[in-house]
Amino acid sequence: MTITSRAPVRVDFAGAWTDVAYFSDAFQGATCNAAIKLYVEGELDVSEHDQVSTAQLLAEAPESDLGAAQAGLRVSYESQVPAGSGLGTSATLNVVWLSLARREAVTTVDEKMEIAALAYDVEKILGIIGGKQDQYASAVGGINLFEFGQEVRRVPVDMTDDQIEQLQQQLVLCYTGKPRLSSNIHKNVWGNFRAGKKETVQALFTLRDSAYQAKDYLESGELEQFGQLLTRQFDAAKQLDASTSNEQIEELFELAGPRIIGGKPCGAGGGGCILFLAKSTQDARALEEELQKKQLATIDLQFDFEGLCVGTTG
Repeated sequence: MTITSRAPVRVDFAGAWTDVAYFSDAFQGATCNAAIKLYVEGELDVSEHDQVSTAQLLAEAPESDLGAAQAGLRVSYESQVPAGSGLGTSATLNVVWLSLARREAVTTVDEKMEIAALAYDVEKILGIIGGKQDQYASAVGGINLFEFGQEVRRVPVDMTDDQIEQLQQQLVLCYTGKPRLSSNIHKNVWGNFRAGKKETVQALFTLRDSAYQAKDYLESGELEQFGQLLTRQFDAAKQLDASTSNEQIEELFELAGPRIIGGKPCGAGGGGCILFLAKSTQDARALEEELQKKQLATIDLQFDFEGLCVGTTG
């Protein structure tokens, strides 16, 4: 029998950092993000005579690499996304292998939310400093507001098909070619937070509140305000820690400036992917051409509304 699993990565619009327990346990975090059609895929081959338990599979699960093989079973992974992209690839990998460990179809939102919660718990046990939004965006799919406290609450962003298409057409996703080390940035940010640094604390509350604003702007079709909000995310992230930006990122924003309403680095920043909202569809295509002339990769951005998909054959 072969079990297959596929889950999308995400782009984050607003609220990054506030999904981390240091903040969300005390103040409730909120993020607004969207799953996109770039995937981590996994496959588990088990023969009829294999007696491999879920616990064994979990024990053998990879921490960061995209492949593993053990006696009695074969597990393989493949990603369409480079490591360190800022799109939540590592969390998506954990969602995929946990779904393989279940060895059964995942059909409901509640089941997907449970797998997301487990994926976060595994990272916590491993001592990985990070938040929860990546796991939930990957598992559930779609465009959502997530609230993080003692429990996780999902609120789908209510957009028309025309609004979704317009947003897709005006967004430009660029990979800088340089991965970022989010763990180092996290250590700096949460060190400042625990020390009570005023600038850091204020920036986190700004980021959290902006997630609700992002939802409102998307639902009302106010892309001008939404684009400006993306830039405010970037400004707030730089208040958290200077390493969320660098000379290359600043140069890319200068290049894109005449054609965009706003933008932000994805995830923790410091490298990986940058998300821009262009002034128009025409500006988006022109910006992609300009970035490609700089030998930078642009990624076709389409939203995924399925989330985690698990199937069996044989």
